[in-house]
Amino acid sequence: MGEMLMAELAQIGFESFIETDEGIEAYIQAPFYESEALREVINRYGAETPLSFSIETMPRVNWNEEWEKNYDPILVDDKIYVRASFHPKKEDVTHEITINPKMSFGTGHHATTYLMLKLLLGLPMTGKRVLDAGSGTGILAIMAHRLGASKVEAFDIDDWCVENGNENFDINGLDDIRMGLGNIREVDPKGTFDVILANINKNVLLDEMGEYAQRLKPDGYLFLSGFYQSDIPDLLAHAAAFGLTQKETQTKNDWSALILGF
Repeated sequence: MGEMLMAELAQIGFESFIETDEGIEAYIQAPFYESEALREVINRYGAETPLSFSIETMPRVNWNEEWEKNYDPILVDDKIYVRASFHPKKEDVTHEITINPKMSFGTGHHATTYLMLKLLLGLPMTGKRVLDAGSGTGILAIMAHRLGASKVEAFDIDDWCVENGNENFDINGLDDIRMGLGNIREVDPKGTFDVILANINKNVLLDEMGEYAQRLKPDGYLFLSGFYQSDIPDLLAHAAAFGLTQKETQTKNDWSALILGF
Protein backbone atom coordinates (compact mmCIF):
# COMPACT_ATOMS: atom_id res chain seq x y z
CA MET A 1 0.00 0.00 0.00
CA GLY A 2 2.90 2.33 0.75
CA GLU A 3 4.13 2.28 -2.84
CA MET A 4 0.62 2.95 -4.15
CA LEU A 5 0.19 5.86 -1.75
CA MET A 6 3.53 7.38 -2.76
CA ALA A 7 2.57 7.05 -6.41
CA GLU A 8 -0.69 8.89 -5.73
CA LEU A 9 1.11 11.63 -3.81
CA ALA A 10 3.57 12.02 -6.67
CA GLN A 11 0.60 12.68 -8.95
CA ILE A 12 -0.33 15.75 -6.89
CA GLY A 13 3.14 17.26 -6.81
CA PHE A 14 5.06 15.54 -4.00
CA GLU A 15 8.62 15.06 -5.20
CA SER A 16 10.49 12.84 -2.75
CA PHE A 17 9.66 10.27 -0.10
CA ILE A 18 11.34 8.64 2.90
CA GLU A 19 9.87 5.49 4.45
CA THR A 20 10.28 5.40 8.23
CA ASP A 21 9.12 3.11 11.05
CA GLU A 22 6.20 5.51 11.60
CA GLY A 23 5.12 5.75 7.96
CA ILE A 24 6.08 7.97 5.03
CA GLU A 25 7.66 11.41 4.92
CA ALA A 26 6.64 13.17 1.71
CA TYR A 27 8.09 16.46 0.50
CA ILE A 28 6.55 19.06 -1.80
CA GLN A 29 7.50 22.63 -2.68
CA ALA A 30 5.19 25.03 -0.84
CA PRO A 31 3.78 26.74 -3.99
CA PHE A 32 2.58 23.36 -5.31
CA TYR A 33 0.87 22.14 -2.12
CA GLU A 34 -2.93 21.85 -2.30
CA SER A 35 -4.59 20.72 0.92
CA GLU A 36 -7.78 19.53 -0.78
CA ALA A 37 -5.87 17.30 -3.19
CA LEU A 38 -3.97 15.75 -0.28
CA ARG A 39 -7.14 15.16 1.74
CA GLU A 40 -8.78 13.49 -1.25
CA VAL A 41 -5.92 11.00 -1.51
CA ILE A 42 -5.83 10.37 2.24
CA ASN A 43 -9.61 9.86 2.40
CA ARG A 44 -9.54 7.43 -0.51
CA TYR A 45 -6.88 5.22 1.07
CA GLY A 46 -8.22 5.79 4.57
CA ALA A 47 -11.35 3.86 3.58
CA GLU A 48 -9.19 0.71 3.54
CA THR A 49 -6.71 1.47 6.32
CA PRO A 50 -6.92 4.21 8.96
CA LEU A 51 -4.47 6.98 8.06
CA SER A 52 -3.39 10.14 9.80
CA PHE A 53 -1.05 12.89 8.66
CA SER A 54 0.53 16.13 9.78
CA ILE A 55 1.92 19.06 7.82
CA GLU A 56 5.14 20.86 8.65
CA THR A 57 6.70 23.76 6.78
CA MET A 58 10.45 23.31 6.54
CA PRO A 59 12.52 26.42 7.27
CA ARG A 60 14.63 27.85 4.51
CA VAL A 61 18.16 26.57 4.84
CA ASN A 62 21.34 27.98 3.36
CA TRP A 63 22.41 24.96 1.39
CA ASN A 64 25.91 26.38 0.95
CA GLU A 65 26.54 25.44 4.58
CA GLU A 66 24.69 22.12 4.46
CA TRP A 67 26.13 20.89 1.17
CA GLU A 68 29.67 21.81 2.15
CA LYS A 69 29.46 19.11 4.81
CA ASN A 70 28.84 16.22 2.38
CA TYR A 71 28.50 17.62 -1.15
CA ASP A 72 30.80 15.83 -3.60
CA PRO A 73 31.33 16.95 -7.19
CA ILE A 74 29.64 14.86 -9.89
CA LEU A 75 30.69 13.79 -13.36
CA VAL A 76 28.16 13.28 -16.17
CA ASP A 77 29.32 10.96 -18.98
CA ASP A 78 32.94 11.94 -18.26
CA LYS A 79 32.20 15.29 -19.94
CA ILE A 80 30.36 17.53 -17.46
CA TYR A 81 31.92 18.22 -14.07
CA VAL A 82 29.62 19.94 -11.57
CA ARG A 83 31.24 21.30 -8.44
CA ALA A 84 30.76 23.92 -5.76
CA SER A 85 33.13 26.86 -5.44
CA PHE A 86 34.88 25.18 -2.50
CA HIS A 87 35.81 22.14 -4.65
CA PRO A 88 39.03 21.97 -6.68
CA LYS A 89 38.84 22.38 -10.44
CA LYS A 90 39.11 19.40 -12.80
CA GLU A 91 41.24 19.95 -15.87
CA ASP A 92 40.44 16.88 -17.99
CA VAL A 93 36.73 17.51 -18.66
CA THR A 94 34.95 19.21 -21.55
CA HIS A 95 32.58 21.29 -19.43
CA GLU A 96 32.90 22.47 -15.83
CA ILE A 97 30.00 24.13 -14.02
CA THR A 98 30.19 25.74 -10.58
CA ILE A 99 26.95 25.57 -8.58
CA ASN A 100 26.50 26.95 -5.07
CA PRO A 101 22.97 25.66 -4.43
CA LYS A 102 21.66 27.58 -1.42
CA MET A 103 17.93 26.67 -1.34
CA SER A 104 17.56 25.90 -5.06
CA PHE A 105 16.99 22.55 -6.73
CA GLY A 106 19.47 21.44 -9.37
CA THR A 107 23.02 20.39 -8.61
CA GLY A 108 23.15 17.37 -10.89
CA HIS A 109 22.97 14.95 -7.99
CA HIS A 110 19.25 14.29 -8.43
CA ALA A 111 18.50 11.85 -11.25
CA THR A 112 16.29 14.32 -13.13
CA THR A 113 18.97 17.01 -13.37
CA TYR A 114 21.56 14.40 -14.28
CA LEU A 115 19.34 13.09 -17.08
CA MET A 116 18.69 16.57 -18.46
CA LEU A 117 22.42 17.33 -18.54
CA LYS A 118 23.07 14.02 -20.29
CA LEU A 119 20.38 14.66 -22.90
CA LEU A 120 21.72 18.15 -23.56
CA LEU A 121 25.06 16.63 -24.55
CA GLY A 122 23.38 14.79 -27.41
CA LEU A 123 21.79 17.81 -29.09
CA PRO A 124 23.67 20.43 -31.16
CA MET A 125 23.17 23.68 -29.28
CA THR A 126 25.29 26.15 -31.25
CA GLY A 127 23.31 29.24 -32.17
CA LYS A 128 20.12 27.99 -30.50
CA ARG A 129 17.61 30.12 -28.59
CA VAL A 130 16.92 28.34 -25.28
CA LEU A 131 14.27 28.76 -22.57
CA ASP A 132 14.83 27.23 -19.13
CA ALA A 133 11.50 27.00 -17.27
CA GLY A 134 11.70 26.48 -13.51
CA SER A 135 15.44 27.03 -13.64
CA GLY A 136 16.29 26.47 -9.95
CA THR A 137 20.05 26.89 -9.56
CA GLY A 138 20.33 27.78 -13.25
CA ILE A 139 22.44 24.71 -14.01
CA LEU A 140 20.63 23.78 -17.24
CA ALA A 141 20.72 27.35 -18.54
CA ILE A 142 24.45 27.42 -17.80
CA MET A 143 24.94 24.10 -19.59
CA ALA A 144 23.06 25.34 -22.66
CA HIS A 145 25.28 28.41 -22.75
CA ARG A 146 28.39 26.22 -22.39
CA LEU A 147 27.21 24.19 -25.39
CA GLY A 148 27.00 27.26 -27.59
CA ALA A 149 23.44 28.56 -27.29
CA SER A 150 23.28 32.10 -28.64
CA LYS A 151 20.45 33.24 -26.36
CA VAL A 152 19.32 31.78 -23.02
CA GLU A 153 16.31 32.90 -20.97
CA ALA A 154 15.49 31.46 -17.54
CA PHE A 155 12.92 31.96 -14.80
CA ASP A 156 11.63 30.40 -11.57
CA ILE A 157 8.63 30.93 -9.27
CA ASP A 158 10.79 31.23 -6.12
CA ASP A 159 12.57 34.49 -5.35
CA TRP A 160 15.27 32.59 -3.47
CA CYS A 161 15.95 30.50 -6.60
CA VAL A 162 16.11 33.67 -8.71
CA GLU A 163 18.69 35.18 -6.37
CA ASN A 164 20.71 31.96 -6.27
CA GLY A 165 20.41 31.40 -10.01
CA ASN A 166 21.73 34.86 -10.78
CA GLU A 167 24.64 34.27 -8.41
CA ASN A 168 25.46 31.04 -10.23
CA PHE A 169 25.20 32.81 -13.59
CA ASP A 170 27.77 35.33 -12.35
CA ILE A 171 30.07 32.63 -10.98
CA ASN A 172 30.04 30.93 -14.38
CA GLY A 173 30.60 34.11 -16.36
CA LEU A 174 27.04 34.53 -17.67
CA ASP A 175 26.72 38.21 -16.80
CA ASP A 176 24.28 38.83 -19.65
CA ILE A 177 21.64 36.38 -18.34
CA ARG A 178 19.25 37.34 -15.54
CA MET A 179 16.67 34.94 -14.14
CA GLY A 180 13.05 36.11 -14.18
CA LEU A 181 10.56 35.63 -11.35
CA GLY A 182 7.25 33.84 -11.96
CA ASN A 183 5.78 30.94 -13.90
CA ILE A 184 5.73 30.79 -17.68
CA ARG A 185 2.40 32.61 -17.95
CA GLU A 186 3.54 35.41 -15.65
CA VAL A 187 6.97 35.84 -17.24
CA ASP A 188 5.46 35.36 -20.73
CA PRO A 189 8.67 34.88 -22.75
CA LYS A 190 8.39 36.44 -26.18
CA GLY A 191 8.97 34.71 -29.48
CA THR A 192 9.73 31.07 -30.11
CA PHE A 193 12.62 28.89 -28.97
CA ASP A 194 14.74 26.14 -30.51
CA VAL A 195 14.98 24.38 -27.15
CA ILE A 196 12.75 24.54 -24.06
CA LEU A 197 13.94 22.93 -20.82
CA ALA A 198 11.44 22.12 -18.05
CA ASN A 199 12.64 20.05 -15.09
CA ILE A 200 9.73 20.65 -12.72
CA ASN A 201 7.12 18.02 -11.78
CA LYS A 202 4.38 16.12 -13.55
CA ASN A 203 1.46 18.33 -12.54
CA VAL A 204 3.16 21.55 -13.62
CA LEU A 205 4.35 19.96 -16.86
CA LEU A 206 0.81 18.85 -17.70
CA ASP A 207 -0.60 22.27 -16.84
CA GLU A 208 2.01 24.17 -18.88
CA MET A 209 2.38 21.79 -21.85
CA GLY A 210 0.35 24.08 -24.11
CA GLU A 211 2.52 27.04 -23.12
CA TYR A 212 5.66 25.13 -24.09
CA ALA A 213 4.14 23.99 -27.40
CA GLN A 214 3.09 27.55 -28.24
CA ARG A 215 6.66 28.82 -27.76
CA LEU A 216 8.50 25.94 -29.44
CA LYS A 217 9.74 26.32 -33.00
CA PRO A 218 8.42 23.77 -35.55
CA ASP A 219 11.79 22.02 -35.61
CA GLY A 220 12.50 22.64 -31.91
CA TYR A 221 12.92 20.28 -28.97
CA LEU A 222 11.15 20.22 -25.60
CA PHE A 223 13.12 18.60 -22.77
CA LEU A 224 11.01 17.44 -19.82
CA SER A 225 11.94 15.87 -16.48
CA GLY A 226 10.87 15.83 -12.85
CA PHE A 227 8.63 12.75 -13.07
CA TYR A 228 8.70 8.97 -12.67
CA GLN A 229 8.97 6.45 -15.48
CA SER A 230 5.36 5.42 -14.78
CA ASP A 231 4.25 8.99 -15.59
CA ILE A 232 5.49 8.86 -19.18
CA PRO A 233 2.22 7.58 -20.77
CA ASP A 234 0.20 10.42 -19.20
CA LEU A 235 2.68 13.05 -20.33
CA LEU A 236 2.89 11.66 -23.88
CA ALA A 237 -0.89 11.46 -24.17
CA HIS A 238 -1.24 15.07 -23.06
CA ALA A 239 1.61 16.24 -25.29
CA ALA A 240 -0.03 14.58 -28.30
CA ALA A 241 -2.96 16.99 -27.99
CA PHE A 242 -0.52 19.77 -28.90
CA GLY A 243 1.11 17.85 -31.72
CA LEU A 244 4.18 16.86 -29.70
CA THR A 245 5.66 13.38 -30.02
CA GLN A 246 8.41 11.46 -28.26
CA LYS A 247 11.93 11.75 -29.68
CA GLU A 248 14.04 10.27 -26.88
CA THR A 249 13.71 8.91 -23.34
CA GLN A 250 16.24 8.39 -20.56
CA THR A 251 15.62 6.80 -17.14
CA LYS A 252 17.68 6.70 -13.94
CA ASN A 253 16.56 5.32 -10.57
CA ASP A 254 12.88 5.26 -11.72
CA TRP A 255 13.05 8.96 -12.67
CA SER A 256 12.76 9.84 -16.35
CA ALA A 257 13.42 12.57 -18.87
CA LEU A 258 11.86 13.05 -22.32
CA ILE A 259 12.68 14.94 -25.47
CA LEU A 260 9.57 15.90 -27.44
CA GLY A 261 9.12 17.62 -30.77
CA PHE A 262 6.56 18.26 -33.50
